[in-house]
Amino acid sequence: MNYQETLAYLDSLGKFGIRLGMERIEGLLRELGNPERKIKTIHVTGTNGKGSVSSMIANILLAADLKTGKFTSPHLVKYNERLVINGQDIDDYSFAVLITIVKKAADSVVAKGICEQPTQFEVLTAAAFMYFALENVDYAVIEVGMGGLWDSTNVIIPVVSVITNVSLDHTDRCGATVERIAMQKAGIIKENVPVVTAADGDDALGPIKAVAMFKQSKLYIYGSAFWGTEVKSTMEGQTFTLHAGEYYSSDYNINLPGEHQIANTSLAVVAAKLVSKQDDRINELALHIGVANTIWPGRLERISQNPDVILDGAHNPAGADALRNALDKYYPQQKRTFVFGMMGDKDMKRVIGKLFRPMDTVYTVKADEGGRAASAEELASLIGNQAEAMNSLASAYEAAVTGADADSVICVCGSLYLVGNFKNMLLKAKAGCH
Repeated sequence: MNYQETLAYLDSLGKFGIRLGMERIEGLLRELGNPERKIKTIHVTGTNGKGSVSSMIANILLAADLKTGKFTSPHLVKYNERLVINGQDIDDYSFAVLITIVKKAADSVVAKGICEQPTQFEVLTAAAFMYFALENVDYAVIEVGMGGLWDSTNVIIPVVSVITNVSLDHTDRCGATVERIAMQKAGIIKENVPVVTAADGDDALGPIKAVAMFKQSKLYIYGSAFWGTEVKSTMEGQTFTLHAGEYYSSDYNINLPGEHQIANTSLAVVAAKLVSKQDDRINELALHIGVANTIWPGRLERISQNPDVILDGAHNPAGADALRNALDKYYPQQKRTFVFGMMGDKDMKRVIGKLFRPMDTVYTVKADEGGRAASAEELASLIGNQAEAMNSLASAYEAAVTGADADSVICVCGSLYLVGNFKNMLLKAKAGCH
């Protein structure tokens, strides 16, 4: 298959949706010679912050001059963004070759009656393991797609496991309570493999502690084993002090705004320090350079100024909290205008309740053309009089810019699909200018 054919194939698998369970991915990987067993991995799950933490760990390993793979999801503009080595997205040709190989293996296991058709995410997961094994990476940072226990990435025995945090999201698949979701996330904990987490509260931490104890895995908890304290924080970035144990404290500079990124960075550093216990190539300098080099698109990402335009996924209540806290911190008095779109199966009411002040202006849009996206009209009716339903992302953004002054802030948020579509729109507009 060429690149366009691989995209069509992946899109065709989208109709199978998300089906949790391990038999398809295990059958597919067996057919491919179990590439996941040929690489060292770091496994990352959590409700929010997985992408930031995965990127920071990958950048620390890269700063230590290690060949580093990274598998994340979803992508914003292209599938290629999900398969990364040494900071570079996979090229179109290599991507097409990999997906062609995995498709053959998928067709084979279905024909043999080993399992039913693997899902789109399972095909991409298998392709990532193949890519990292063929390229002989030193480490691959593997981000969970959803949950943990039944996620198709959960076939690895990593060097360290990371559970960023636990809050309500994907309740239809991962459980209706924080405790049940925590059990799913704790599913990535393996025998004698250390675990790092910033989960807090008994409901979230209880299951993680229980599973870690059962698996005899040493558990490092943010807030007790290690913690970060802010020194200076602006939209340009932050300085904070990381304290780990009795003897370690060091100042870190990061380019990611938002209080939540202090916890995320602390997790990434401690995870990398645990890897360094068996790999002395990962030194103190690499820790500092790696996190300082990290930028993470679509999360409090400021793409222009005067007025400031910020992109943020904020697709669940915890994400909305983080965005609202950041806006209150960095733009306390400024006028705020939102371009807002969400998936209809998310907790729309709670996100809306956390995000908007009564004086804010909100232009609602359909986040994506897929069937899951809530309509602009439904979102506007949930928000009330301050919201206006718009028939396109372009018209919503134009209205937001027209009504803004140099000192105000425009925030495009509510879904990573929306952020991806917005970036696509900007790319096309840029291309049209040339």
